[in-house]
Amino acid sequence: MKPLLRNCLLLVLMLSASALALSIRPTQKIAALGPAIDLGTIIPREFGDWREEQHNFVQMVDPQQKEVIDRIYTQTLSRTYVNSKGYRIMLAIAYGDDQRDSMQIHYPEVCYPAQGFLLKNKEKGDLITEGGIIPVVRILTSLGQRDEPITYWTVVGDTVFQGGLQKKLAEMRYGLNGKIPDGMLIRISSIDSDTEEAYEIQANFANQMLAALAPGYRHKINGNL
Repeated sequence: MKPLLRNCLLLVLMLSASALALSIRPTQKIAALGPAIDLGTIIPREFGDWREEQHNFVQMVDPQQKEVIDRIYTQTLSRTYVNSKGYRIMLAIAYGDDQRDSMQIHYPEVCYPAQGFLLKNKEKGDLITEGGIIPVVRILTSLGQRDEPITYWTVVGDTVFQGGLQKKLAEMRYGLNGKIPDGMLIRISSIDSDTEEAYEIQANFANQMLAALAPGYRHKINGNL
């Protein structure tokens, strides 16, 4: 093949690839298709046996520096709740209306060690709720004498994921349909040396919180179960 013809063919292929990439470039945020997200309003300050503790006695761990959080997330919510027995739960929710490669959610097993915590264990599990089963990740962290078991799950669009591959495939599926998915990370933790007890109480907390949400928002947080 003559060099001129070969170069022309390469140019045509490059232009075609660019046109295809542009044609399937996602442009519509799915966050704009549903009810507006206002975490402070969506999540009740009291539900079941839990109420927000106005004066937090527990130091909550910030998953990233403020400037990074402001860049990645559209909204964040951090509260401490206490039940009738005095047990405290720390709830943190991070929401981003643009869940693409440059705006990826940061996970607790990365954020906690970055702040000096020791990651002692990580396992996948199921959170059984009245609305269905939510696949979650449970990790155990420690800082000095402080043990902090954590339960969290991630939602992209309308699906909960435990693994990065499934999450990436969902993002690609939305992208091929011209849509930009939103994402949410829900983290529940407590300072407790009894890990099994902590996870049990965290499951109870999650159930009561989800039951108190309006159906539309419940589906947004539990992956449309």
